[in-house]
Amino acid sequence: MNAENKTPLIEVKGLVKRFGNLVVLNGIDETIHKGEKVSIIGPSGSGKSTFLRCLNCLEDADGGSIFFGGEDIADRKVDINKHRRHMGMVFQQFNLFHNKTVLENIMLAPVHLRIKDAGGLFASRATKAAIREEAKKEAMQLLRRIGLEDKANAYPSTLSGGQKQRIAIVRALAMNPQVLLFDEPTSALDPEMVGEVLDLIKELADEGMTMVIVTHEMGFAREVSDRILFMDGGVIAESAPPAELFGNPQNPRTKEFLSKVL
Repeated sequence: MNAENKTPLIEVKGLVKRFGNLVVLNGIDETIHKGEKVSIIGPSGSGKSTFLRCLNCLEDADGGSIFFGGEDIADRKVDINKHRRHMGMVFQQFNLFHNKTVLENIMLAPVHLRIKDAGGLFASRATKAAIREEAKKEAMQLLRRIGLEDKANAYPSTLSGGQKQRIAIVRALAMNPQVLLFDEPTSALDPEMVGEVLDLIKELADEGMTMVIVTHEMGFAREVSDRILFMDGGVIAESAPPAELFGNPQNPRTKEFLSKVL
């Protein structure tokens, strides 16, 4: 990313999240810039996934602000569904609909939202048909991109873990998001399937997609990221480019963590 042309895309200010009496996020301030690739690492229970889920309001913040598209999406009066269209989320467990084909999984959200924008139930039959046809064309293009065009009419239960996760990624891409959020995208995969998923994420990174990635793959984080955030105890303990964070960490907790995982 060109450091001289930083455009804030997501601005987090004083973010707090509690589960009962447990403070999981404790006043986080962070800015994600357009085109930036940010990886989040840290020990289990440090708040990494909760932070990611708060970014698109799968978890409601208990304090602070998250500015995206000029609005504070942590404000519960905001129509979060309008903003989620522009935030793609890829989960650990794929979250594909098993009763729908691969093609139907990819088409589902674009068709639903475009018909809603076109008048919802009052949209004409011709309009709905045209929307479905266009969404199908785009979905097939995405499947061709990842070499799974032949799986369009297959059901998720017949796919490998790596195939499912690549389908989940292109399903997120079908919405033309401004940012992709990845929550441990390879943690549920067998080791031999990790590479095919990481290669797709690297390809998207090279094309300039803004990404926030919670990951335990340190080599991948080092290679793909503009910046690494190390989280511990619900705060961002250290933020630095990969060469600096891995080569000369400043925070004692970062040093301790890296000594155990590298």
